[in-house]
Amino acid sequence: MDIRKILYNGRWKSLMTMLALILIAPFLFSSSYLLTVLILIGIYSIVTLGLSLLTGYAGQLSLGQAGFFAIGAYTSGILTTAYGISPWIAIIIAMIVTAIFAYLMGIPTLKLKEYFFSLATMAFNMIVFILIVGMYNFTGGAQGLIGIPKLSVINFPLEGLSYYFLVWSIVFVVTLFSMNIIQSHVGRILRGIHSSEIATSTQGINVAKYKLHIFVISAVFASLAGSLYAHFFNFISPFSFQVSVSIQFLIMLFVGGARSSWGAILGASIMTLLVELIDWIVSSFMNGGGELGLLIYGFMYILVLILMPSGLVSIITKVTDKLKTRFQTLFYKKEEVTIGEEHIGD
Repeated sequence: MDIRKILYNGRWKSLMTMLALILIAPFLFSSSYLLTVLILIGIYSIVTLGLSLLTGYAGQLSLGQAGFFAIGAYTSGILTTAYGISPWIAIIIAMIVTAIFAYLMGIPTLKLKEYFFSLATMAFNMIVFILIVGMYNFTGGAQGLIGIPKLSVINFPLEGLSYYFLVWSIVFVVTLFSMNIIQSHVGRILRGIHSSEIATSTQGINVAKYKLHIFVISAVFASLAGSLYAHFFNFISPFSFQVSVSIQFLIMLFVGGARSSWGAILGASIMTLLVELIDWIVSSFMNGGGELGLLIYGFMYILVLILMPSGLVSIITKVTDKLKTRFQTLFYKKEEVTIGEEHIGD
């Protein structure tokens, strides 16, 4: 057996570690509140994984992911409450609708460079928010949409632990899909686009096509997360999909590490847990809360930019690389000693 294949096949090793954590995590905590937080982390991770492809690899800074998050949530919510469509079918329809919106929006906006694209996506998010509030006959307006049914399998409602496993199973599949893109020919093109669009286009690559496709994929991820969010809480409000939420998604990504699928999940996990912890402390001892979460997001973003520009995952990568190097050194030394002893015996 080649030890190098074992040491450098980190992709499957990491995926199996993730799978083990998914299976173990809910049984480490008996609190239903903590289980809810873990489900939220999974939902947000789906959004940040899409953002990692779009922003971390393709270099397109989007401030409109909460808009696609909202389209998924409201499309699925309206179809199930007003028209009685199966939630599973509604989720698929919501993803298709979001893909169409993203495609039509991406054609003109992806031609914009640098922060102009970011401003365009932010404007899109604001338009979605205004439409949700204004179309109150369908969306419930500022009061929100109530009565969204739970997801179920053969009349068995998915809630609590079963919903946790559903969400994290989807996170696992999305992570695997994202990693396949990153490690493929498409991933190399995306990295080239991030470095220099002009240099990439001179190689005969249709840069606009790849940017549009990855933009649509990231939007579909956000839509899927939005539908899961709606069917989990059974109620959605337009204030859960403001531009500030898009900014929070971006900060999650940058805190964890924009150019890493694991960084996207790590950032969503740390920021969600941190904000929930601070909100609990403030509400328990200071009778407050509110916008403190945004302050924490901003503080963490500045801290990471100064100390760890590549995100928290870069620190973990450096530590694991050092451990791997030490392990390899020890192994090869033992192998040399063994070979030497065999020669002496001969």
